[in-house]
Amino acid sequence: MEEIAFYGFSALAVGAALTILFTKNVMYAALCLFITLLGVAALFVLAGADFLAVSQLLIYVGGVLILLIFGVMLSHRVERTDSQQSNAVITQNVNRFWGTVVALAVFGGLLWLIVHANFLILHGPEVNYDPAIRSTTLRQFGLHLMTTHVWAFEVVGVLLLMALIGAAYLAVSRDKDKSN
Repeated sequence: MEEIAFYGFSALAVGAALTILFTKNVMYAALCLFITLLGVAALFVLAGADFLAVSQLLIYVGGVLILLIFGVMLSHRVERTDSQQSNAVITQNVNRFWGTVVALAVFGGLLWLIVHANFLILHGPEVNYDPAIRSTTLRQFGLHLMTTHVWAFEVVGVLLLMALIGAAYLAVSRDKDKSN
């Protein structure tokens, strides 16, 4: 049953990614990106990487993708003269050949790595999947973050605070004439 779910979510993610590659409608591409990111999050759940799955959903689906969709929806469009004209945002596909060649080269390289990789889980002893015994990756991540990596965690927090203050400083209008 787990293999069926894996192949199903993999096919969903790859199919939606190929739709992104070949569609001309920007809104359809954004919606297919949503499906791709959800498929990748489901693959993380199947792999037992709870933290990565939640991060995928919160950061990419909840933040980046929503920002992209709002950017597409709120972008300036040329005024329509015909009321029967479609409301779709269409873009030209330039260099489709080279994009396909690069995508196939990356796919071939990743496939070669997967085939020649030595996965210890496949050759190791049988793993106990009892939820009461198995520790989640989120718990292990939290323990390492608050014990051995606490200095890096604090430095990243200070850097993010500095970036937030810098963004707020740049966003403030300094033109006194426009404020009146």
